[in-house]
Amino acid sequence: QLQLVESGGGLVQPGGSLRLSCAAAGFTLDSYGIGWFRQAPGKKREGVSCISASGGSTNYANSVKGRFMISRDNSNHTVYLQMNSLKPEDTAVYYCAAAILLHTYGSSWLETPYDFWGQGTQVTVSS
Repeated sequence: QLQLVESGGGLVQPGGSLRLSCAAAGFTLDSYGIGWFRQAPGKKREGVSCISASGGSTNYANSVKGRFMISRDNSNHTVYLQMNSLKPEDTAVYYCAAAILLHTYGSSWLETPYDFWGQGTQVTVSS
């Protein structure tokens, strides 16, 4: 079965850090661009960040710029989302998604039809 698996979520205090991981089961991520999205209760899903298949191009939502960093290790077939200076408003279920053709510029990555989605990992920022 082809699927994505997120891990690394949890409960953290405001100002803290977490690193989320996205790995694939049944295929390798190396040829796919990856997007991270999140959805808080009662809110629409929003894009957080994206990275090209090569890792050479990234993009971020304005709300996380300067605090989050996306990266990938194709030797380990894993994409990471390092989240620093976390705020209560970052609380959400975080999902990774894979697209065989992903343009990272502008808002293109938000409108891309992603091929695979993970089940999500909960991130809660609270004191």
